[in-house]
Amino acid sequence: MRPLVKLKQRPSRDGQRFVYLVDFVDENGKRKRLSLHHADRRKAETQRAQKEREFRMGIIDPANMRLSQLWVDSQARTKSQLRQSSLMDADICMRQLIAVIGDIDCQKVSHKHGEQLIQSCLDGGNALATANKKVRTLKRVFELAVFRGFLEANPFRHLRGGRVPQQDIHVYTENECHRLLRAARELNDPEGVNWELVIALALSTAMRRGELFNLVWRDVDFEQQVVKVSPKLAADKTWTWFIKDAERRTLPLTDDVLNIFLQHHEKQPEGSVYVLVPACRYEHIQQRRKEGKWSEQDGRIPINNFTRRFSRMLERASIDSGTFHDLRRTCLSRWLENGLSEYDVMKLAGHSEFSTTQRFYLAVRTDLVDSARVASQARMSNDFGARLARASVNS
Repeated sequence: MRPLVKLKQRPSRDGQRFVYLVDFVDENGKRKRLSLHHADRRKAETQRAQKEREFRMGIIDPANMRLSQLWVDSQARTKSQLRQSSLMDADICMRQLIAVIGDIDCQKVSHKHGEQLIQSCLDGGNALATANKKVRTLKRVFELAVFRGFLEANPFRHLRGGRVPQQDIHVYTENECHRLLRAARELNDPEGVNWELVIALALSTAMRRGELFNLVWRDVDFEQQVVKVSPKLAADKTWTWFIKDAERRTLPLTDDVLNIFLQHHEKQPEGSVYVLVPACRYEHIQQRRKEGKWSEQDGRIPINNFTRRFSRMLERASIDSGTFHDLRRTCLSRWLENGLSEYDVMKLAGHSEFSTTQRFYLAVRTDLVDSARVASQARMSNDFGARLARASVNS
């Protein structure tokens, strides 16, 4: 059985001696360390055992922690072991769970609360796949709480999300890509976003929007014609941003995109840091950072109303449907269609497994569809010819 009270040592300032202390979580869910004021090992173990018995007998309930306290403790224990992007996703999930069911005692969380969360996600416009992902994330959080002795069982252990049918992967046609680039070129964005460069980069490098808007000029190598996707740490001129899946990548720039890049670079004010964040927006963000009003979550997409603004771009290009992420799908599908291996496409996409690339990003190759059509036509023609021959014999 996992001990609820642990015995530890605390050295003195001069390092010449030490005293024992007991470490435990109190009835309010707060971690405490109480000094025993001596260095007698046998006496200290007796005191630890006594405190343990008090917990076991119910005199003190060490696991009486609210969800918010449980999450703070979990973050403190695992922040150096997980990717920052994973921690941020888990933080969003826990905050949403608390918003839905309240900041209740973690031991009172039940299966029905998970069902309420799923319904809340769907009512809020989340796709079923997104709701399922949040459930998986929270399952891991509660499973760790079980291992640490805060819970007897995972309340979401048997929670199952809905089955997500395989969706058609939408990619833009060549004509739609040209229309979209033309619409972006003609648009005079009021905030100064260079939409032509944004779309051209997405179509040629398959970069995510967060990766695009967190590019700094040192990530671009004009001589080698490449752009690097790398994380950013909080500094005077940059804010914190971590790559999804923590995969650093080096991606190629075509001649056409490089020309757009160079033209954009010439128009930038001296000392500009971010490639695609306009100067006025950058100054606003820096001011918010000074005031303590900027978070890591804000740094993911540092442009306001991004989805709405891209939808207007689609309207200008007379494109009925699509998302910005479909530009990434279009690029990855083109790479595979034009001879890149599955492994190469996976690495350039920043995925750890090709199954992710294949399931969510790669459309069926057009030449494969054409080949299937020819094969089916040939088969039908042969069958039709055979039926005519039999009919002729019978007559």
